[in-house]
Amino acid sequence: MLVPDPKVVRQLLTRYATLRIAHAEQETPQTARGLTEVSDALCTLMGESRILDAITAADEVLLAASRTARARTGRVPDTGEEHSLSLAV
Repeated sequence: MLVPDPKVVRQLLTRYATLRIAHAEQETPQTARGLTEVSDALCTLMGESRILDAITAADEVLLAASRTARARTGRVPDTGEEHSLSLAV
């Protein structure tokens, strides 16, 4: 099974979260379109049909990448972000 690149996964999750916030603050056709596009991209990348399932799968990819890096180096990689926060809330 192919595993998506964690950097791409993180970029899509960040874009999704940013658009969700922007859309919640002010619904516009642009935020709605962007949210649809990034949701479709996440679902496709993660092989899921529902966005919440795709977010959960994306979180698992990032967690696995963190564990692999920790096992290889003996420490958690410094990405400047919290590792325990999930977007699937």
